[in-house]
Amino acid sequence: MIQIIQLQGTDKRLYELVAPLVMNPDVLKQNYNYPFRTSENFVWFVAVDNKQVTGFIPVEEKKRECVINNYYVKGNNEDTLKLLLEKVISETTESKELTSVTFVEHCSLFKELGFSEEKVWTRYVKMKKDR
Repeated sequence: MIQIIQLQGTDKRLYELVAPLVMNPDVLKQNYNYPFRTSENFVWFVAVDNKQVTGFIPVEEKKRECVINNYYVKGNNEDTLKLLLEKVISETTESKELTSVTFVEHCSLFKELGFSEEKVWTRYVKMKKDR
């Protein structure tokens, strides 16, 4: 059973859980070789299945919005991504907009969960959660 753990961006446990993935060449390749970053302004949602990390979504908290960017899900598993997104949505305050730089291949799932397209690039789509 998958458990979603919520951690602050500089939490020691976050590093223990995701370091093997964020330094893995296959994970970086899936992220188009963009490095993952974090700070005290991030909240990470980490999917753990039987002590194995199967995905994560870092959310950067800004003044007026929360931004999903550079997320990872093992094998592009849509069920895991959906669980992560539902948790992110439920934990995001109504006073801030929730936006995402979404992989093109995940757009339909984001739309299913109430996001709309704002701008389309080659590999990504900027999306905003409808209120």
